[in-house]
Amino acid sequence: MRVFTLLFLLMSGLAQAQSPNSVGGGAAQPAPAAPAQGSSESSSSGQGPGESSKFLGKDVPFLDPGSNTVTWDGKAWNVANNRFFRARFEKYLSSAGQTEKDDREYQQVINAILDKLAPEQLTSKSVDEAWGLLPKASNFAIDAKLCDSLANAVYSVWLAKNENDRLENANAALERQRELLTWNASASVSDGSLGVAPSAKDAAALKIWQQEKQMTRDLRMQPYVARLADVETMLKANRLKREASELQSKIQFQALILDYFLQRRFQHVLMATRFYRVVYGDGDNKLYVGKESEQSITKISGAPPTLGVLDSLSSEAIRDVDEGVEAFNFLLDKKEMAGASDRLGEAFAVGEYMPSVRNVPREKKRQVLEFTRNNFELLSALEVKDYSKAEELVKNIQAVAKDFDASKPLAAIETARTVSSMHLSKARNAAVSGDRATLEAELKAATEIWPRNPELAKISSSIFSQADVQQQALVDLDRLISQKNYRQIFDDKVRYIAATALYPEKQQQLGKIMENMQLVESGIIRANEIAKAGNYAGAWESVEQVFRKFPDDNKLNQVRADLTTEAAEFVRSLRAAQQLEDKDQYGSSLAWYLKAQSLYPASEFAGEGVQRLVGQIMPDRK
Repeated sequence: MRVFTLLFLLMSGLAQAQSPNSVGGGAAQPAPAAPAQGSSESSSSGQGPGESSKFLGKDVPFLDPGSNTVTWDGKAWNVANNRFFRARFEKYLSSAGQTEKDDREYQQVINAILDKLAPEQLTSKSVDEAWGLLPKASNFAIDAKLCDSLANAVYSVWLAKNENDRLENANAALERQRELLTWNASASVSDGSLGVAPSAKDAAALKIWQQEKQMTRDLRMQPYVARLADVETMLKANRLKREASELQSKIQFQALILDYFLQRRFQHVLMATRFYRVVYGDGDNKLYVGKESEQSITKISGAPPTLGVLDSLSSEAIRDVDEGVEAFNFLLDKKEMAGASDRLGEAFAVGEYMPSVRNVPREKKRQVLEFTRNNFELLSALEVKDYSKAEELVKNIQAVAKDFDASKPLAAIETARTVSSMHLSKARNAAVSGDRATLEAELKAATEIWPRNPELAKISSSIFSQADVQQQALVDLDRLISQKNYRQIFDDKVRYIAATALYPEKQQQLGKIMENMQLVESGIIRANEIAKAGNYAGAWESVEQVFRKFPDDNKLNQVRADLTTEAAEFVRSLRAAQQLEDKDQYGSSLAWYLKAQSLYPASEFAGEGVQRLVGQIMPDRK
């Protein structure tokens, strides 16, 4: 678990450009509350709540092994359900396995390098032979030219070593020169070329002699002292240059090793650490990393960050990956696809480039690909609350994975179905009672719980289609009234009566139209009855009376036209009488009215015309 935790911590640096998904597979969730987060950090890292731990410029990632959840940079995401991992894992599952021949040859080269660098077989010759095998390993596609990078790094160290040897030789020459200058300076001090000192009794002469002797000595030592100072400066500069060159080469080499570790190239980590120990040979295995990174690695590994720690973690990771692939093959044979998928996913996440992972046959990976796609789709369906799709996916997954735990997704589906049905029932009742506020609230609640509920679509369609029908009916009613098409309104009276139920003004307007149309219908019925008796003139006159009140009804016009044909002579007589009356030709008009009356004695039109004209012709008889 130590290597698993550390590796996911390092992997999070690779996924830094990705937006981490939430535990359920969607958007990142907010960070936990400060007190809870502080207490968690305190229990796991020993830091106080006021301390901030950083790694790669972010908060230190923390893996919860129980849920496979990494908390990093204030967000939580599932290591098996984020875009970065899913994309790489699905690409791996869709790719062909590495051929046995290529893998065998590549591993033979890698193992040969590791064997030649093993402490019990280490010689100058074996180191040269191991370095010579690096370009050969780099020729394989799986290596991605990483062994070339390692060979270049070792060669760069050797060049730096040659530079250090030259600096050592220069320092040795400077040391010899410094010793010679020191001896010459001592010799110049002991030189007695000024002769015997004056007597002590002559104090003035003695003082002058001493001053001259000191001046002579200073003049003789000055070149040696100046040169000696230059030599000391050069020695110190060379030592600093040598130390800086060696430290710089170590940092560059360690950066390459850490890069291999971040890429999960654990075999390359082992080769690089062994080359590092050989080319430096000073026993200094300390990693020169930042303080925050050092604290993070120490917290996870339980040891200071050294090459030995990376070597140990890499070896442990290789073992863990091999065991994971072995467990995958066993579970797959047992048809336990859920466990097999998890084991292969964990092995891939830890050791994507390990031989055991790369050599899994495509046929087996395709089985896992189908299962993982359904599993990822299930997580997405649950996240977006598409429970119909989720239920279908659960059935598909259960068909191929007998160890799949469907209790949680099924519980979520059934709960959503029950609660959504309750809200829909309330919405239906509110629609019947006309409670629009409750209707909208319940529909909103049902939509939030299960947006794609088929029943929600049906009920919403039913409710809102009723409202749409009502509004459309009102629009049609206004249009027909403006067209004076009362016959169409009368024919669809049930529709318009229902549409105007909640609109009193429309109801009153519609009622007047229905009343008039009843008069029209009554007139038509009466005319038809008269016509059945053979009295077409009487039938026409009955229709004509109604027509003069409602001239726009199509049905009435058609009946009137038919009866005009049947009672043509009667109609012609009446129209001729009316036209002559309008021209004040009363005698001729009276004759035509009398003729019409003779054709239909009960005619009200003809009788009224005769009386009217008689009054005009003989006013005294009114």
